[in-house]
Amino acid sequence: MRYNIRGEKVEITPSIRSYIEEKIGKLDKYFEKPNDITANVVIKVRGKEQKIEITIPAMRYTLRSEESHDDLYAAIDLTVDKLERQIRKNKTKINSRIKKNVIQNFEMDLEDNFEDDNIKIFKRKKIDMKPMDEEEAILQMNMLGHSFFVFKNTSTNSICVLYLRKDGNYGIIETN
Repeated sequence: MRYNIRGEKVEITPSIRSYIEEKIGKLDKYFEKPNDITANVVIKVRGKEQKIEITIPAMRYTLRSEESHDDLYAAIDLTVDKLERQIRKNKTKINSRIKKNVIQNFEMDLEDNFEDDNIKIFKRKKIDMKPMDEEEAILQMNMLGHSFFVFKNTSTNSICVLYLRKDGNYGIIETN
């Protein structure tokens, strides 16, 4: 696996770089062609808190994890552990989707965990898309008490998703 490691308000020392590469390198066993994958790592410092974000764009999916801790090495461990849990949890689902597209013999592995395979959509909602600006969308979202809000942006004329971030700020996902 290749690594793109950068720091914001922190210098990436050779020991930090080697520790990150060693930890993320343990995930290579889950990928078919790990040499074709680049792991993007961003380390940020806010006061005493060390935050690490790891994004691994693979061919069919993107893995992403972020964790904060007072100790940078502990934050790295937590983030990599979280990524490994994501891979293990979704490995069965990803493989089953691939197998549906390619006709193969069906074989059941008794070690697979099928308890999460019963995920279904329980509620479907249709909304009227009223054009509004971003400030009005924030107001609407707060009045509804939701953590996200879908609206048509008047300035860009595109469908957007406004969401509340963990840090209390807002983010917008904009469609083309």
